[in-house]
Amino acid sequence: MAYDLITMGRIGVDLYPLQTGVPLPQVTSFGKFLGGSATNVAVAAARLGRSTAVITRTGDDPFGTYLHEALRDFGVDDRWVTPVPGLPTPVTFCEVFPPDDFPLYFYRRPKAPDLEIDAHELDLDAIREARLFWVTGTGLSEEPSRTATLAALAHRAKAGTTVFDLDWRPMFWADPASARPFYKEALRHTTVAVGNLDEVEVATGVREPRAAAEALLDAGVELAVVKQGPKGVLAVDSNGESAEVPPLPVNVLNGLGAGDAFGGSLCDGLLAGRDLETIMRRANAAGAIVASRLECSSAMPTADEIEAALTAGAVL
Repeated sequence: MAYDLITMGRIGVDLYPLQTGVPLPQVTSFGKFLGGSATNVAVAAARLGRSTAVITRTGDDPFGTYLHEALRDFGVDDRWVTPVPGLPTPVTFCEVFPPDDFPLYFYRRPKAPDLEIDAHELDLDAIREARLFWVTGTGLSEEPSRTATLAALAHRAKAGTTVFDLDWRPMFWADPASARPFYKEALRHTTVAVGNLDEVEVATGVREPRAAAEALLDAGVELAVVKQGPKGVLAVDSNGESAEVPPLPVNVLNGLGAGDAFGGSLCDGLLAGRDLETIMRRANAAGAIVASRLECSSAMPTADEIEAALTAGAVL
């Protein structure tokens, strides 16, 4: 079976406070959710009807069991989610200060299991056959995941659509300069690059959106997607077509996960062959819907919810 989408990268347990506007020392209750950027993208695409799977690793512990159960509940194939004895499943805490302050606290030591993905254990045929393959910058931050990510990209050799989510997390790297060579190598093998202003600057050394998009195209991709926060999103392809779409109005409750919803809808739009502006509008709407909700994975919107938001011109 060829999947619509296979993602490869981070997984973990998100522990989000059930009280907003409260610092962590004063929070008294938390909700437990499936988390991790690549995993959330697979969930978001599955919610839109796509057949998806994720390549990642967990601890051999009860939180790892929970993640398998959650993936199955969301309709994401977990056959390539394997345990790493001796390493705990990562957990991530956040604070929720709407509308724009959501500090994250990653607990991924001594090492996150999802960075123990080994190239020799990859199902390279399945990766090549998938209609769309998605990798992340975090997967390049440590070995053996770095070699596995680059090996998967090289074997796929731009078959179908291959997306590189720049996914810059400064706490996982010594500095941007240490990341840039690996980002450059990944871009050689991908057809789509997506990231916010900080992320495109890490990848290209350029921050101005249009110039950054052009730099990504020069690096080898066919479509560059630059997320500009309150200024919306810019997409430019190698044929010279571009679309710049403003954000959808929304009362933000928790901005975390909005980018993953955007990614899942982006994958759905690329798979459906929609025009560039429609893809960006739908992805923006998906991200806005999740931003209006507390959780991430379980908040991913359906196609009907995206349509309703676009029709209303806002997330109501």
